[in-house]
Amino acid sequence: MNLTKINNQEMAELIGILLGDGSLSLREYKSSMNNRLKISFNSRDDKEYIFYVRKLIYNLFKIESILKYRKEENTADLFIFKKDIIIFLLNRIGLRASPKWGNALIPQQFLSNNLDLFVLKGYFDTDGCLATTNNNGTIYPRLEMKVCPSPMQNQFIQILNKYGFKFGVYKIGKWKVRIQLNGKEQLNKWVSLVGFGNKKHEDKLKRFK
Repeated sequence: MNLTKINNQEMAELIGILLGDGSLSLREYKSSMNNRLKISFNSRDDKEYIFYVRKLIYNLFKIESILKYRKEENTADLFIFKKDIIIFLLNRIGLRASPKWGNALIPQQFLSNNLDLFVLKGYFDTDGCLATTNNNGTIYPRLEMKVCPSPMQNQFIQILNKYGFKFGVYKIGKWKVRIQLNGKEQLNKWVSLVGFGNKKHEDKLKRFK
């Protein structure tokens, strides 16, 4: 495993995934099982995406992540228990350990050279939604993602402004916000600049078109 040769675009996408439905824990004084990377999925809706992320992790670190299902909860979890990878992500990449509430941010080095678009892609694939609204019989697409109170709220807003997206930001309680992009023009721009890695979003896109 060579952590000095990292594909920055793939790493940026993984950062977005971890900021969405992931967590990082480093507990040196306890068992090694507490030093972990964990990403959770809906095992029903994200069937293909689980293996997309598993492949992404392998491409980056050349190790197989551990996949566990919680069938009674329709949940699947990917785990890495390699301490050196956790330390690398925290100290070299600049992610912060869980919890994300009030704490999560996009590392500065991934806010330039279009890497922020890959962070946006990873976050939306895990914590975003492509839906439709019916406006007097006309169907419009809607992209939305919820962001917990943390520095990454403003970072995502700045990224969307940087690329000229038109969007609204709405408070939804407990200091969370919903970032919402409406209409075909914004959807087409998103597909062109950001895209989807999660097949469930691609399937919705095909149905809409």
